[in-house]
Amino acid sequence: MSADPTQVLAFETDCHIFDGCGFPSPGLHSFLFEPIWGDGDSNVYFNKTMLLALLGSIIIVGFFWAAFRKPQVVPGKLQMVAEAGYDFIRRGVVYETIGKKEGEKYVPLVVSLFFFVWMMNLWSVIPIAQFPVTSIISYPLVLALLVYILWVSLTFKRHGFVGFFKNVTGYDKSLGPVLPLAMTIEFFSNILIRPFTHAVRLFANMFAGHTLLLLFTIASWYLLNGIGIAYAGVSFVMTIVMTAFELFIQALQAYVFVLLTCTYIQGALAEHH
Repeated sequence: MSADPTQVLAFETDCHIFDGCGFPSPGLHSFLFEPIWGDGDSNVYFNKTMLLALLGSIIIVGFFWAAFRKPQVVPGKLQMVAEAGYDFIRRGVVYETIGKKEGEKYVPLVVSLFFFVWMMNLWSVIPIAQFPVTSIISYPLVLALLVYILWVSLTFKRHGFVGFFKNVTGYDKSLGPVLPLAMTIEFFSNILIRPFTHAVRLFANMFAGHTLLLLFTIASWYLLNGIGIAYAGVSFVMTIVMTAFELFIQALQAYVFVLLTCTYIQGALAEHH
């Protein structure tokens, strides 16, 4: 089996069942890439995931710029699609979670997050790219930290230090003797666990989904020999099914990420009770 980390599938193309070679199962090597530019040992480099993230950002900016650079009263097809996507996030996520009055100023941020995450997920099923950027933990972690910093700053700004303390600890005098324990649990949950789970939820789903796609794709090729062809057909059908399912999960995870973002913002702005 090839150990070349630049290959997404990382398997020998001449390796099939009954040829005396073992099944080249996907693993961590399928998520590692040699630098396109720079030196990986010095931590100053540019690799495939960075390229996809950059291209994804350019595609998103280019799409909305093309759609809204000359807005029409009667929108064309491109403007109509862009408006539908923007309005879906604005009304279906931001307004529903934060409210129209408070949420309007956060619409650009949430829309940007949604389409960026969605695009990073979509790379998994786009030919040649075939890799979800968000399956690398550093990308969702940075996004989650940005949301976390926003949540902390908004809570301080709206409620002050005392209000922030009550907000993150769930202070409630009616809890009586269990109040200290409840406050300790809430504090660690909000301050330490929240950004971690926000990032890992996206990362884990994309990592698992990509691994399954690799598994069935490699199996389809590996079984393509002799009587194994029959099994290869079943594996190929599963590849198509998993690809369709992954398209749904990619959009869903982008939606969940921004929904949680809005929930955190709403919690920062709400009065403590």
